[in-house]
Amino acid sequence: MDFSITNVLALVALSMLVIVSGGIVYLTAAEWRDRRRRDRDQRAGRRKRS
Repeated sequence: MDFSITNVLALVALSMLVIVSGGIVYLTAAEWRDRRRRDRDQRAGRRKRS
């Protein structure tokens, strides 16, 4: 199998795209989870004070 520099660069670019996209999805999910937890804690705090 003959690999040209173009094929190698395309494979590296695709790999980097998958890794970066996965990181973005992970960070978005983590932020969403943390926001839900913060909102839940704030609502629970309001109920305790009332």
